[in-house]
Amino acid sequence: MKLIIIFFLTSFVFSGENTSISEEMFTINNTWMLISAFLVFIMHLGFATLESGLTRAKNTVNILFKNVSIVAIGILTYAICGFNLMYPGTFNGIFGFAGFGIDSPSGVDGLINYANGAYSYYTDFIFQAMFAATAATIVSGAVAERIKLSSFLIFSTFYVAIVYPIVGSWTWGAGWLDTMNFHDFAGSTLVHSVGGWAALIGAIMVGPRLGKYSKNGTIKPILGHNMPLATIGVFLLWFGWYGFNGGSVLSADPEGVSFVFVTTTLAGASGVIGAMITSWIISKKPDLSMILNGSLAGLVGITAGADIIMPIYSVIIGFIAGIIVVLTVIQLDKLKIDDPVGAISVHLACGIWGTLAVGIFSPDFSITTQLLGVVSYGVFCMLSALIIFSIIKFTIGLRVSEEEEIIGLDIGEHEMESYAGFQIFTVE
Repeated sequence: MKLIIIFFLTSFVFSGENTSISEEMFTINNTWMLISAFLVFIMHLGFATLESGLTRAKNTVNILFKNVSIVAIGILTYAICGFNLMYPGTFNGIFGFAGFGIDSPSGVDGLINYANGAYSYYTDFIFQAMFAATAATIVSGAVAERIKLSSFLIFSTFYVAIVYPIVGSWTWGAGWLDTMNFHDFAGSTLVHSVGGWAALIGAIMVGPRLGKYSKNGTIKPILGHNMPLATIGVFLLWFGWYGFNGGSVLSADPEGVSFVFVTTTLAGASGVIGAMITSWIISKKPDLSMILNGSLAGLVGITAGADIIMPIYSVIIGFIAGIIVVLTVIQLDKLKIDDPVGAISVHLACGIWGTLAVGIFSPDFSITTQLLGVVSYGVFCMLSALIIFSIIKFTIGLRVSEEEEIIGLDIGEHEMESYAGFQIFTVE
């Protein structure tokens, strides 16, 4: 008798005009979206360990502090205004705002019929909130070891709270680029390039680390202090990418999620091989840092088209991304743009490539429209980052003092040591 009652109640609740799935499928979809959300969340641990591993021990506390703070800033600002900027109510296709805070639609509509019955309002919010802080995390690596903590946190707050959700709405919020059939499945441009453009502006404005480039033009490698930590970070990021891309299917559809897992994995693997071959040929030695970034390059590259690019093409996209990341790292050094972790090369260069690759390898999308999207995001994000960084620079300043940079930001900014009892002081 209880089973009969539950059946009729379920049939009644899930029989609305806007709902096309069963209670079981709703629960499965909702659960998968929540699992994906915490997979994306764990990526921030990956960013923290990768960035700290690829930089010097004397700045580890500072880097970890930034990465923890970014998560908090991203989630809270997304709750305050970001979610309703990205998915606005009244909307002209370029800018809209549905109000402050998060408030689920009431009644059965709010629980069941939201997102055509695939998952709940709050699940959507928490999944999207996990993406919000990623853009600022990308910037953190590019300006590491010399930016003031307060300046970075102020920049992150404004960039994540305002810039990221506005440009995100252009595509994911059914904005003007979405109406033009611009395709960015999980954020090669919307997340990675948005962070990458800001990282480029930040690295240029804050300047290179002391001793990185000599007056005679030679480049001094400043090695990371903990390659095992960096390697752990990359595997955490790759692991989290299954939620990043897999969750972007926005359902637990077996075929769709499985397909995305395959294209994501193949691109990451081929990115390693592309970077390995390229760096080995150029430097005559196998470089671990290059293949670590090669895997991320492949993952960034496939993110825009993981749902529609055939597996064989995902291998090609990842392989080319692995080549791009190595060549971009070398070129940025020639331009004296100091990026300690290769964030610009991974997220910006390969984000652009991945977005354009959709138009190259999929007959359903135009390379012209994809290029328009890349340029539009680039112009807006660079101008926004330039304005925010400039205001900070001319008020409280961007860079720590030379003395602080030499002794390390752990002591200079925090009066703490990452490895207490070990001598990590270095003079450049």
